[in-house]
Amino acid sequence: MFRKLSIAAMLALGVLGGTAMAADPRHPVVQGFGAITPMPDAKERRDQSLRYRVLFSVTKAAATPDQVNPSLEKVARFINLLGADGVHPKLGDVVVIMHGPATPLVLTDARYAERNKGASNPNLALIAALRSAGVSVRVCSQVSTADQFQARG
Repeated sequence: MFRKLSIAAMLALGVLGGTAMAADPRHPVVQGFGAITPMPDAKERRDQSLRYRVLFSVTKAAATPDQVNPSLEKVARFINLLGADGVHPKLGDVVVIMHGPATPLVLTDARYAERNKGASNPNLALIAALRSAGVSVRVCSQVSTADQFQARG
């Protein structure tokens, strides 16, 4: 019985066979973020024979500290668009690098709240979902040193 439940659970999550089998067609890979509009009749499709290797440079913060960063949403949308056509980049083929004002996106809730008048970090769930989808999320080493990171507030 456990084996049947495991297979059923994996099918529901879309992890068997490498296909996008998510229950929500607007979020085939990154659940809850980067919503897409399925367009089954679109003539231009993602090419399953290509290896998509992409670097996203995130340099801006959201308009307010309580909002998810729109650049991270775009990364999730990109992953969902690929997944909708059965394209699944290999681990590390999609990289996000945070620079400057975007650097605090990776802070824990406690550290984020210290800097943003008690607001919890709305980006943590999205970052976790991106990492689960194989996206490498990094902070520029030049701003991640303690002195510079503290100075950027």
